[in-house]
Amino acid sequence: MRASDDDRDRVASVLREHYAQGRLTVEEFDERLEQLYASKTYGELATLTSDLPDVDLRKLPAAAPQRSAKPAESRGNQLAAMWAPWAIASGVNWVIWLIIGLTNGMDFPYPWPVWVMGPWGAILLVGSVLIALRKDGKP
Repeated sequence: MRASDDDRDRVASVLREHYAQGRLTVEEFDERLEQLYASKTYGELATLTSDLPDVDLRKLPAAAPQRSAKPAESRGNQLAAMWAPWAIASGVNWVIWLIIGLTNGMDFPYPWPVWVMGPWGAILLVGSVLIALRKDGKP
């Protein structure tokens, strides 16, 4: 009989458990995983674990559930990661501009930091709008 993806996932869990318990080396584990995902029938799956003791996956400690970020949190993190470098670079450029102006006897030069802030900020604004419009919050 042909095996399903769930069947292969269960066998992969058994192999991972045997690897964690030290019954398989890294090479053996990798080799069996390759064979596992190439297997098509229950018989092929059975040969992968035939030399290993039975493992009751129901008695294994449950893995801690992974906390997935809420879409709103994810969007906020993405926006902060996008805008923070822009804000830092802009601030540094304006401080340099201000120092130049103050050391020239209050003769301030052309406000060149806008050429750094403007195009970069426009690109970030488009990206921010796209992130805000995305419903699932995933990239």
